[in-house]
Amino acid sequence: MHNARKIDDGLYYVGVNDHRITRFENTHPLTKGMAYNSFLLIDDKTVLLDTVDRSGGQQFMENVAAALAGRKLDYLVINHMEPDHCALIVDIFRTYPEVILVGNKTTFRFLDQFYGVDLRGQFVEVKEGDTLSIGKGTLRFFMAPMVHWPEVMVTYEEKSGLLFSADAFGTFGTIEGSLFTDAEHFEKLWLDEGRRYYTNIIGKYGMQTLSLLNKIAQLKINMVLPLHGPLWRDDIASYFKKYRLWASYAPEEKGVVIAVGSIYGNTEEAADILAGYLADLGVKNIVMHNVSSVDPSFILSDIFRYSHVVLISATYNFRVFPKMETLVTDIVATGVANRTFAIIENGSWAPAADNLIRAQISKLKNARIINQEKFTIKSALKSNQLEALKTLARQIAETI
Repeated sequence: MHNARKIDDGLYYVGVNDHRITRFENTHPLTKGMAYNSFLLIDDKTVLLDTVDRSGGQQFMENVAAALAGRKLDYLVINHMEPDHCALIVDIFRTYPEVILVGNKTTFRFLDQFYGVDLRGQFVEVKEGDTLSIGKGTLRFFMAPMVHWPEVMVTYEEKSGLLFSADAFGTFGTIEGSLFTDAEHFEKLWLDEGRRYYTNIIGKYGMQTLSLLNKIAQLKINMVLPLHGPLWRDDIASYFKKYRLWASYAPEEKGVVIAVGSIYGNTEEAADILAGYLADLGVKNIVMHNVSSVDPSFILSDIFRYSHVVLISATYNFRVFPKMETLVTDIVATGVANRTFAIIENGSWAPAADNLIRAQISKLKNARIINQEKFTIKSALKSNQLEALKTLARQIAETI
């Protein structure tokens, strides 16, 4: 049974939800599944914008047929060739044999790599700023390479001010009834997952994201239609503002993320004491994560949100504690900049975590490590170290 939804005159939602999926890209945990969005424009020509993941294939094909209501499909615009959006291209091509595929040069290279499709000459290759008339409306294409794959582009429908934004401005999670953020109280229900989505999916490509934001800044945008999560029609500027902050690696708020890698609890105890000292000094936003039980995607999201990061790690076989090592690797991989760090290490006979973490954090742009002297715990925190821990807490609080 189809679940096509009319959004506006000539605009239909034909996407699907996957409530069963538990990890996005088989790595990032999903707490509420995932939405795969796709849209159909009905004008003199009919235009499908992207397909969906294979998991929703049957319903998607039924949605498209229902929205077309007997009309043929003229165009399929491929904004993004990642399999969660392109898995049904071959099915569409077979079901609607006259359809013309629209994409850029890299789009069609990836299409051949994934599916080896014989396009039979039924394709239009577009470049930056190219347009396509579909009747009363006109589509304009803007290239957005590395937001977050090299072939990504966004499509702007000029008459109605519709921005089909590919993976930009998306979130984790399924759409539960209402398609739009204004009915769902975005800040309360979606912002954390939008930030986590950006951080882990696009976060490495801040410069490219800013480039896209600059390209679309002068457009009259009445609706933003991403490939994941809810759609935007109100207060669009507020989400663009968040994206500019994230893309420029500027913290949203002053606060401290404490990430702790502890084996038997002694390292964690030091983290708890430090958190208490910070609170006593008036620091308002303190978030603590146990790296052994919290997925790095959640910790990275908070690091993008807050200004200060404390990494407290045991030494493990002359290395950083493995779960902390994973987090530090991910921090460096995203290229997050403009943060203040503090490092505390623990080790019973050969503490090594500080030097190894410090070497990685030094790769980040404008990263400040607030404690130039090592803070080393040997097995367990001692009473004669509490004053030094208070001093570290004061250093953090004073910079906040």
